Amino acid sequence: MYRNANRRSIAYWIMAVIITLVSVVFQRVTGPTYSLKGVTEAFGQNLKFKLPRSHDTGSSAEVRVVVPDRSIAGELRHRRYKSNDSWSFRELSRSGDTLVANVPEQPAAGKVMYQIALIDSTGLRLPLTEEPVVMRFKDPVPSSALWPHIVLMFAAMLLATRTGIEALAREERMYRMALWTSALLFAGGIVLGPIVQKYAFGAAWTGWPIGNDLTDNKTAVAMIVWVIALLRGRKSSGCRGWVIAASIATLLVYLVPHSVLGSEIDYTKTE
Repeated sequence: MYRNANRRSIAYWIMAVIITLVSVVFQRVTGPTYSLKGVTEAFGQNLKFKLPRSHDTGSSAEVRVVVPDRSIAGELRHRRYKSNDSWSFRELSRSGDTLVANVPEQPAAGKVMYQIALIDSTGLRLPLTEEPVVMRFKDPVPSSALWPHIVLMFAAMLLATRTGIEALAREERMYRMALWTSALLFAGGIVLGPIVQKYAFGAAWTGWPIGNDLTDNKTAVAMIVWVIALLRGRKSSGCRGWVIAASIATLLVYLVPHSVLGSEIDYTKTE
């Protein structure tokens, strides 16, 4: 009997790890700060590119595109996002096989729209992307705050999934797991999340009712549902449905790309 329970627990953990990893990868690659990767055919060549969409303040953001053909030059056009600026243009410098652009630095939460075009010897221009890329600048976050936040949020997601599986299987450890899930989510999202955001953008909370930051709002929603599940569990045995709901809610909010509707400067209001 004990051996069967052990095997079930291992199977449940494997399922939870797989679901969590898929969710984390999906959230990362769909987020607005994840570097835009692609391949474009330009002047008879297939060129890979990786265009950053996030950069720390303190320096301009360097963008590098490998173009071995020395006859091909490049141009950067850019302007501040949410501004009345006209487009600015600058020629890309070459370093060996690489064309280098420098996106001008902005204050924390400031964004820049930029687009790189390749130019051959006849003057033909081919943009790397159909639309400009938006890059957001942030202040550096100390590792002592950032890594505990990341680890605790990952652990909370993993345990939330595992707790949901425990509830679906009607296992006995459901409520204890729900307690641990809530504690990890509170520490990682409600305590360390605002600390990280304060370092990065100068504001600890930009969700409801102050703003529309989905990262803040989704964390709050997940926390509220877990608290309800815990309160229901203290009064009766009918918290199973709430634990399942909290686990699903946590999964859904984690699927919302990170930093959507996050902190940003509206230059049209500061000019």
